[in-house]
Amino acid sequence: MTEEEIIKGCIHNDQRCQLALFKQYAGRMMGICLRYASTGAEAEDMLQDTFIKLFSSIHQFRFEGSFEGWVRKITVRICLASLQKKHVHYGDVSTADFTADQSALHAIALMSEKELAEMIRRLPQGYRIVFNLYVIEGYNHDEIAAMLNIESVTSRSQLMKARKLLQKQILSQQKIIIRNHG
Repeated sequence: MTEEEIIKGCIHNDQRCQLALFKQYAGRMMGICLRYASTGAEAEDMLQDTFIKLFSSIHQFRFEGSFEGWVRKITVRICLASLQKKHVHYGDVSTADFTADQSALHAIALMSEKELAEMIRRLPQGYRIVFNLYVIEGYNHDEIAAMLNIESVTSRSQLMKARKLLQKQILSQQKIIIRNHG
């Protein structure tokens, strides 16, 4: 079946098409959910809510532009709505002892994608949300501010602090690797 046939089948509540759509997109959308969630269980709930919303609103897809892009937007909105229910605070975490170091780039090269994703997941929730929206999803600060009901300057600040904290974690990880292998 083509993507268009699957979508049209889903519009008509064809369970075969719904299963095909789920199989095609669940893995990629779970990756998005994992970036926003604090736990695997929370990500699974977000994914389930995503597909509930997707199947209930699929008739609104106009076959203009990327279907995957449309699904990604729904997924991000569901993740943000889930986090807003938890009243995420976009506050400060001390980064006073951070110093910029070019060796962070070398440390990143030695890390696996899974290790880097885990470091992103360990960021404070406000930082992680803004980092994901800006760096991964490609939204600008004004769009992020509107989505999160915060000021644009807050989005910029959260991104800067997220990057600094990630660099600090990466450099820390590099020191551990050097100690264990050096």
